Amino acid sequence: MALPVQRRSVNGPDDTEPPSNDPTISCRRCGREWDLGEELDAVGNQAFEQFALDHRRHTGHFPDGVATWRVECRHCPETVERIEEGGAKRWAHTHVRHTNHAVTIHGTDGTERVLEP
Repeated sequence: MALPVQRRSVNGPDDTEPPSNDPTISCRRCGREWDLGEELDAVGNQAFEQFALDHRRHTGHFPDGVATWRVECRHCPETVERIEEGGAKRWAHTHVRHTNHAVTIHGTDGTERVLEP
């Protein structure tokens, strides 16, 4: 009894599945690339950021090309890391407003800025 053979195109992917238009992200350290379709369905526009944060949480490093904005309180142990500049600055301003503590904002390019109450 012969087993069925699944035929693939010599010049491209299997013609039975349409190509995915979902964005992808890769990590050289892990040697992998991921399709972000699942994250798009779950969190929409924040798919890239959510995947990058999850990847760091589980592996200890970010995928390729991801740098973060860090904000550190100069008085208490509070600190936050955000991929988006706006998210980091919002957290910084909110922390200063509610605690009256100064914070240091570390940019993705290595710059630092102190935000005083």
